[in-house]
Amino acid sequence: MTNKIAIVTGGSRGIGHQLVLKLGQMGYNIAINYRSDSSETITNDLAAQVQKEFGVQTLVVKADVSKYEEVKKLIDSTVGKFGDKIDVLINNAGITNNSNFIDIKPEDYENLINVNLLSVLHATHLALPYMVDHKEAANIISVASIGGMMPVVNQSDYSASKASVIGFDRSLALELAPRNVKVNTISPGMIMSDMLAGVNQDELKALAQTIPMGHIGDVKDISSTMEFLINNEYMTGQNISPNGGVVMD
Repeated sequence: MTNKIAIVTGGSRGIGHQLVLKLGQMGYNIAINYRSDSSETITNDLAAQVQKEFGVQTLVVKADVSKYEEVKKLIDSTVGKFGDKIDVLINNAGITNNSNFIDIKPEDYENLINVNLLSVLHATHLALPYMVDHKEAANIISVASIGGMMPVVNQSDYSASKASVIGFDRSLALELAPRNVKVNTISPGMIMSDMLAGVNQDELKALAQTIPMGHIGDVKDISSTMEFLINNEYMTGQNISPNGGVVMD
């Protein structure tokens, strides 16, 4: 039975869903976080699938990770079930408002900052006591966005949150390298996930034409990047952006 433990915030859908599947394939016991009641069945089904296919254990935790006390519940529940060592933390929870900044309501951009940025700080702060100074390196990986690397119309609040995550991870990587914790960021480009679910085919084709590689990415492009970062023993403080060539940095 495996004793490797991973936590995925926002693990019920889209990229998070695929990250959970990959971690299961890699042999991790996984705490899967979700927030809304509408995601409960999907998350439980995912947990059951991972257990059946990969023989690992799972824990499903409903928590609004924008709130410190609810993140504490997530971490405490994980440690209570799996023991006091966390090997991988995936900060994946995120939302977008897709609004111009003149018309947006303050409560909307405050909520976005809380979900996209403060959740990363909360989860990292609370998980770290169970991650530092282990024989094998622990991994913190945050899912940011290409929007944190380039300007995007009607995404000013989103871009601010994701650029902040990239900066946070880089500084934290320097701080934690002596304590055997690697910290990296994945900044996806255009990926076929829930955020594109409502876009019609003509618009998707037009979007694909703006990408040098000529197609929209798949969630597996992100999970394979996560696997690489976890397995690479000499990689920390990096922002990896699978984006089809839209940004080359």
